[in-house]
Amino acid sequence: MTELPDNEPFAGVFPIAPTPFTETGALDLEGQRRVLDCMVDQGVDGICILANYSEQFLLSDAERDDLLALCLGHLAGRVPVIVTCSHFSTELAAARARAAAEAGAAMVMMMPPYHGAALRAGENGIYEQFARVAEAAGIPIMVQDAPLSGVALWVPFLARLARELPLVRYFKIDMPGTADKLRALIDASGDAIAGPFDGEESITLLADLDAGATGTMPSALLPELIKQVLEHHSGGRRGEAVAAYGRILPLINFENRQCGLRATKTVMAAGGVIASAAVRHPLEPLHPATEAGLLELARDLDPVALRWGK
Repeated sequence: MTELPDNEPFAGVFPIAPTPFTETGALDLEGQRRVLDCMVDQGVDGICILANYSEQFLLSDAERDDLLALCLGHLAGRVPVIVTCSHFSTELAAARARAAAEAGAAMVMMMPPYHGAALRAGENGIYEQFARVAEAAGIPIMVQDAPLSGVALWVPFLARLARELPLVRYFKIDMPGTADKLRALIDASGDAIAGPFDGEESITLLADLDAGATGTMPSALLPELIKQVLEHHSGGRRGEAVAAYGRILPLINFENRQCGLRATKTVMAAGGVIASAAVRHPLEPLHPATEAGLLELARDLDPVALRWGK
């Protein structure tokens, strides 16, 4: 097994920070600082920035640079930060990863290279991209295995990445059948994996924890309540874990199936964390009925995001 630094392995709840915008679509930088402070107060174990749930696909390169500097500077080591650096270009992915490491990121996260509906790299190209990014960044890499990329990442290939590239030691599985894939990946890779994570708003969290997941990457909607499930599960209190999971699952399901990334912004706006729940076009705001249903479920649970700014 690769000897890990004292601050690893990373585990627990590492939610994705939303990127707040004004009603005119400009970055709300003060709102971003408030988002980060709220997340720290949620008791998160770490924060991921510039991810898909951060609307990274709607940000310019200059905005990415500004947000990277703002987030790492404002958090100032309070929690470890994961920075997403996915790009089809290996050169650009490596440059993003290098910049993240220089800014103080604890880890970078990447999907395999893809572009549009049909442009994909082969297995050798994927392997080489991860190798080059690892060399450029010099910090751990989390592989994001998500349907959005359209790339099939089979367990033997992921296990090879873990065994042959020591910095590629975290894996976030967002696919259908996550629990089975996590279980197979852990069996195939053993100690080469420092952190098997799930995602997808933690909608399959209980099964994934049973399969060996040690971390989860949800949104910032209710991470403090998700964390209770992990703590009960790791403490051997299965009954309490099942009850805690069952209590939050209706809201997580509504987020996952009805709202997507707009859920966190809507609840944070209602809770005074940010001034606006705006998303950038071509994304559209939630329908008023959907927003009402989301807030109804959120009020029943009273998450930190719904009251932090009041």
